[in-house]
Amino acid sequence: MKKIAVIGTGYVGLVTGTCFAETGNQVICVDIDEEKVNQMRKGIIPIYEPHLENLFNRNIKANRLEFTTDLEEGVKDAEIIFLALPTPPGEDGSADLSYILGVAKQLGQIITEYKVIVDKSTVPVGTSEKVEIELSKYAKVDFDVVSNPEFLREGFAVDDFLKPDRVVIGTSSEKAQNIMEQLYKPFVRQGNPILFMDEKSAELTKYAANSFLATKITFMNEVANFCEIVGADVDKVRLGIGSDHRIGKRFLFPGIGYGGSCFPKDVQALVKSGLENKFDLEILNAVMKINESQKTVLMPKIINHFKGNLKDKKIAVWGLAFKPDTDDIREAPALYMIDTLINNGAKISAFDPEAMNNVRTVIGDKIEYGSNEYDVLENADALLICTEWGIFRNPDFNKLNSLLNEKVIFDGRNLFETTEMNSLGYSYHSIGRNEVKLK
Repeated sequence: MKKIAVIGTGYVGLVTGTCFAETGNQVICVDIDEEKVNQMRKGIIPIYEPHLENLFNRNIKANRLEFTTDLEEGVKDAEIIFLALPTPPGEDGSADLSYILGVAKQLGQIITEYKVIVDKSTVPVGTSEKVEIELSKYAKVDFDVVSNPEFLREGFAVDDFLKPDRVVIGTSSEKAQNIMEQLYKPFVRQGNPILFMDEKSAELTKYAANSFLATKITFMNEVANFCEIVGADVDKVRLGIGSDHRIGKRFLFPGIGYGGSCFPKDVQALVKSGLENKFDLEILNAVMKINESQKTVLMPKIINHFKGNLKDKKIAVWGLAFKPDTDDIREAPALYMIDTLINNGAKISAFDPEAMNNVRTVIGDKIEYGSNEYDVLENADALLICTEWGIFRNPDFNKLNSLLNEKVIFDGRNLFETTEMNSLGYSYHSIGRNEVKLK
């Protein structure tokens, strides 16, 4: 059993703290938001993530998971301190390290015995060195700074933490390595590796992984767009290339671009880090440019269908989160589509199983919100699908037929088969496949 402090109770911090508590460790989470801390003490979880709430409440009841706003109290007895703080992009695209370095300064002033300080946040190459320098200005005791990037997929974060593909730990300290190895052993009993490396390599591993996946998604979107020009079917191309084990089947589904808290920010930050080191990451520059345009790739089809006039057309939107099984709307393609549609005079009625409250805080009453997926369809002139939630995959088409003014679907996630939509008499527009138009 380890005594652990997790500073920051955002998405990464909360999953990290809860999952470490689940394996018998004593965890205290620290956050400056007093209201949020009070809510968590009552068992009210501030984010939606499948399976997290059960673990969260179980460990609170077992007194293994606690919360405080007092940093000194939180780290006093902790052997390991995780920094799970935000690193938002600055105006120039670089990661803002002010939260991390600010806490490092405070820690230097209050620690009274050896601690392992762990960068869990996604940070640029060289951050651990900066944290160590900041701590050294004030600390009068020994400490080690470790880089331990997270590889959590929203919607699967609990499984990803409890059964990781790999654990990456960057440290030059044998003492810190032994402590971290003992901490993570319960999570890799099936034989998946704990990879030890230097701090800079660990930091770059996180950025490189996310940037590669973003590139893979973007490549497939480019192929899909080309399929439409030449008359190929992207689903068949996807199966054809995904069967090659060197390429793999995952992240080959075309759509209206990637969003979320990681890919956009991390690609941008890696490009900026390259420029700071006089290195131009040309592929990633192209990835960012293509993804930005992909978010609204359906707009020409929508405008063309309505003959250039969207004024007062009601568009029903299914899905607001950037992906299913999360309430995260950061950089969500749906918001880009909605903004563009409104600017073209359309009216929007939207439904998402989890993300509507978050959207309300961002755009308020600019759009209408439905209580279910069918509410938003009434008197709508078209349906736009932006997120591939499971409940959208098998709709009651008889209901759709009775509610929509016109049988038109713009599918940004390719949920339905074109042959099926043809047989149902829909004008169906998807990504990278032959369009089905009403005769």
